[in-house]
Amino acid sequence: MALSIFDIAGSGMNAQSLRLNLVASNISNANSVGSSAAEAYKSRQPVFAAELNNAMNKHNATSKVNVLGVIESQDAPVMEYSPSHPLADKDGYIFKSNVNTVEEMANMMSASRSYQNNVEVLNTAKQMMLQTLKMGQ
Repeated sequence: MALSIFDIAGSGMNAQSLRLNLVASNISNANSVGSSAAEAYKSRQPVFAAELNNAMNKHNATSKVNVLGVIESQDAPVMEYSPSHPLADKDGYIFKSNVNTVEEMANMMSASRSYQNNVEVLNTAKQMMLQTLKMGQ
């Protein structure tokens, strides 16, 4: 049970690391342009779930984070009239990414804080184990 805290915090760190990578990808593609709605970059978000199998067991109540996958936003891309743009369609429209940079920045701060919290859990557990070992001396 004592070592499962490292598994739990580690799974949380892995999940937040993926979340941060997706935020970086979304922000870097925020100004991308496509010639059709299908070609426009779509914001991507991770889908997480906790493992509840162990939590149901009263003797081993742990719950790690699982990454179920990554989904693309279903929001429509932004259409902009720009007939002189090289990617403009026959009607003169270009299609911009549906990424909201303000939301992505807030998501980045939240993921970063969550990652830091998991690091603190690991450090605290490590310190408690070291103090416990020192008690036997």
